[in-house]
Amino acid sequence: MSDALINGLAGAGGGIIAQLLTFPLQTVNARQQTERDPTKPAFKDGAARQLYLVVKNEGWERLYGGLMPSLVGTAASQGVYYYFYQIFRNRAEAKALERSRRGIGDGSVGMLQSLTVAALSGCVNVLLTNPIWVVVTRMQTHRKANKQQSTQGLTCALDKALEAAITENTPYKTMDVFQELYKEAGVLGFWKGVIPALIMVSNPAIQFMLYETLLKKLKKRRASNLKGADGLTALEIFLLGAVAKLGATVVTYPLLVVKARLQVKQRIDDDKRHRYKGTFDAFTKMVQYEGLKGMYKGMGTKIVQSVFASALLFMIKEELVKGARLLVTGNTSLVKKLPSKPSR
Repeated sequence: MSDALINGLAGAGGGIIAQLLTFPLQTVNARQQTERDPTKPAFKDGAARQLYLVVKNEGWERLYGGLMPSLVGTAASQGVYYYFYQIFRNRAEAKALERSRRGIGDGSVGMLQSLTVAALSGCVNVLLTNPIWVVVTRMQTHRKANKQQSTQGLTCALDKALEAAITENTPYKTMDVFQELYKEAGVLGFWKGVIPALIMVSNPAIQFMLYETLLKKLKKRRASNLKGADGLTALEIFLLGAVAKLGATVVTYPLLVVKARLQVKQRIDDDKRHRYKGTFDAFTKMVQYEGLKGMYKGMGTKIVQSVFASALLFMIKEELVKGARLLVTGNTSLVKKLPSKPSR
């Protein structure tokens, strides 16, 4: 079994487990990012309060709206990312060794080459899996009518409001989203938000740089007979992954907000200030009408979710790779450390 396949499968497995544990926070965060009405709770309440309100008003199942396509997307994203990362990494290592034979360098892959490998892997992943994440965002931000809503209140409402409430109570399935996207923009509808998503490949690059830097510093304090990740405990891998993800999230969060705004359903009667023609238009309108703080809506929730999910992914993936190598070769010293792709 190749290194690429082992790491791809381990990344997919770790990503699925992390996704299951943190999905309710992802749902709340998606709603925070796409909420543009200052009078609504998403502008004021914290994650815990919003979790409570979703369960109270829409039912606990809404916290897991879009879970199935999200699991598919997580497995595909982690698998694709780690698979292509290993392929690109192997080529970079081969070129480094070739240069070493010619007397150039020490045969190791430098920081710039490592960042390039991570960025290329991220771009391939975004282009292949973006349609899945558009569907997930639509399903996470779809709201049901208040399950405790009184029918008396509806009788006093306008016909338009009544129609909207009925629509919100209609089951919102994956195929409904596919049809909706195709009607809106044809095939291109499935790649909404792809530009900020491509720019966001800098997230794993930044995370990788931080992770590797912290890892090297920690290894310097260990005895010389310890090799690679085998010399670190699961808790240490967890903490290194958490710190690296925290730094990367703070830097790239505005891109995540813009991507969510572009992917979410935009109603025809929306204020033109909140209808975006593209990435640059979304950036300028958000800064103009919502200020810089609008670019960081829900960042606290995202930090908690992504740091926890990424740390879990690092820890689980390393253990899965060790187990796979032990079964296949009986030698865990060949385990290679790879960066985590950003979790949703």
